[in-house]
Amino acid sequence: MLSTGLPQGAVPKLERPGPLRERVYEALLELITTRALRPGQHLVESELAGHLGVSRQPVREALQRLNTDGWVDLRPAQGAFVHEPTEEEADQLLTVRTLLEAEAARLAAAHAGASGVAELEGLCEQGERAVRDDDVDAAVALNAQFHAKVMELAGNAVLAELAEQVGRRVRWYYTPVARQRGRQSWTEHRELIAAIADGDEARATTVMRAHTEHTRRTYHERRRDGA
Repeated sequence: MLSTGLPQGAVPKLERPGPLRERVYEALLELITTRALRPGQHLVESELAGHLGVSRQPVREALQRLNTDGWVDLRPAQGAFVHEPTEEEADQLLTVRTLLEAEAARLAAAHAGASGVAELEGLCEQGERAVRDDDVDAAVALNAQFHAKVMELAGNAVLAELAEQVGRRVRWYYTPVARQRGRQSWTEHRELIAAIADGDEARATTVMRAHTEHTRRTYHERRRDGA
């Protein structure tokens, strides 16, 4: 383990094109959303700079931006810490997610063709395989891809933009419960695919709303149990 608690191999390689501060921001945000950097963890500029192979200045700039965006807390005389979401924050975001995803499912049922349904089925097969292999990281990533594909099939650019704004936080909240949701989550995805394939807008809406509510309740139950 590295001194900041990052597993070996967890630190993403920075791509060279683009402003360095932007690339450092994206790298740190990925580490936070995947929980390689855990809520409440102390973030030491010099250590992060060493892991990423950059100077402290872009790391400092990235931490300031992450603070503005609500991912990091900057505490006077203490330093930077990964933000610890409150129950209220999580509930509000996951409630909004339910509204966006339910409408996306309805629109996907109205507009998706055979090729779109086939893509959803392919992602579902991969997700089911990840669950069987107990590959939580892959399951979380595939879950995000599945929901993004539903949003794409909805064909509403404004809705997609709103969903993108909350997407990373949804992944952040989903990661701790991914193993607990496990196979049931992908069974619900199968039900959603069937509704979309049938063009049943009402059923797709109901299935997606129930699916996202299950995740919201599981997250809160895990927090209450102290897991």
